[in-house]
Amino acid sequence: MTIHKEGIKIILSAIIIASIVMTLNTIFLLDCNLFLFYGISALSLMFLILVIQFFRIPKRSKTYDKNEIVCPADGKVVVIEETEEGEYFNDRRIQVSIFMSPLNVHANYYPISGKLVYQKYHPGKFLVAWHPKSSTENERTTMVVKDDSGKEILIRQIAGAVARRICYYGEEGSAVEKGKDLGFIKFGSRVDLFLPLDSNIDVKIGDKVQSKLTKIGSLN
Repeated sequence: MTIHKEGIKIILSAIIIASIVMTLNTIFLLDCNLFLFYGISALSLMFLILVIQFFRIPKRSKTYDKNEIVCPADGKVVVIEETEEGEYFNDRRIQVSIFMSPLNVHANYYPISGKLVYQKYHPGKFLVAWHPKSSTENERTTMVVKDDSGKEILIRQIAGAVARRICYYGEEGSAVEKGKDLGFIKFGSRVDLFLPLDSNIDVKIGDKVQSKLTKIGSLN
């Protein structure tokens, strides 16, 4: 396991804060209130562990089939439905949405290989990530990848009530690779995929999925 680059400054800040709290805790409480001392010590340690685990990147590898759509995020499948996608395609698509809790790995990865033909950041609201309007009203980043057969997949990173920063790395017009780093959403949110209607879907609502490992489906 490694630590994602987006977490280095935050983890260092968390270490400093925890160190200050523990120093003050030792000075003022160690000799006069052991119950409170141990309580604050435990909370400080839990805070530091939670921050570190949020930015963890497990080592994962897999050989992908050419038409496989690989999962872009850790979390739980909360939506699988045919819907109208109105930002880029302006037609009907299969939407697959993955909700990421604060305990999930929050790095995001490309579901297919190809060319990044569209990328746009949208400022917006911070509705809870499972809200039906979060896909169109929340702060979000939209990306579209076209594979070498001309099939296109839209990936949308969505900020939630807790998440306050979306990071994304690709440049429009660049080549991207399936399973490679797409970006990061800090502190809980959601990723939507909009797939062609003839795509095969291998997951169902309620499934717990893992980025880079779970097969969402395949392109025909």
